[in-house]
Amino acid sequence: MALFITFEGGEGSGKSLQARVLYRRLSRLGIPALLTHEPGATSLGRKVARWLKWGRDMEISAIAELLLFNVSRAQLVTEVIRPGLKEGRVVICDRYADSTTAYQSYGRGLDLTTVRVINGLAVQGVSPDLTVLLDIPVEVGLARKRARQPDRFEREDTSFHQRVREGYLELAAQDEERWLVVDATQPKEKIAQIIWQKVSELLPRAKEGA
Repeated sequence: MALFITFEGGEGSGKSLQARVLYRRLSRLGIPALLTHEPGATSLGRKVARWLKWGRDMEISAIAELLLFNVSRAQLVTEVIRPGLKEGRVVICDRYADSTTAYQSYGRGLDLTTVRVINGLAVQGVSPDLTVLLDIPVEVGLARKRARQPDRFEREDTSFHQRVREGYLELAAQDEERWLVVDATQPKEKIAQIIWQKVSELLPRAKEGA
């Protein structure tokens, strides 16, 4: 039954909520599932996440960001994702390598080939079976975040977030078989149903593969 599903999207897209909704639905059906996230789901990852998201007393260059995210990712794959898949679980991850491609390459302007090579080292051959992109206009997504203290990325200007969004859409267009693009301005319940319809199609195939 092993299946690897990742959720991607810009700030305020609702991806974390939808990842939890899917996890709970699978669990209610008795399907072994595991929910994790990037960065911060391991002891090492939590330390890295504090630097990346909340570091105010330091300057972090784009290349340092790239490497730090992949340090956290490599540990997550080794410690959480790969063991979960070996146990036959549906592993759901809130952000994965595509986030780094969108944010550090399209957003920050790092060379796309360099980002992909470093991402490739960190993921160790573990690629998603399905990537759900919750797509939302930048202004709408950022407005949803205004009620709380913004992190380093949420404080970036609108043009940065627009480049990230365009990057995600370009990545999805390059691999339509893996990506499911969902309009994140729709009601939460409708979004969850669209995602479930796609996941339920993949579950029998995962069972046959096992």
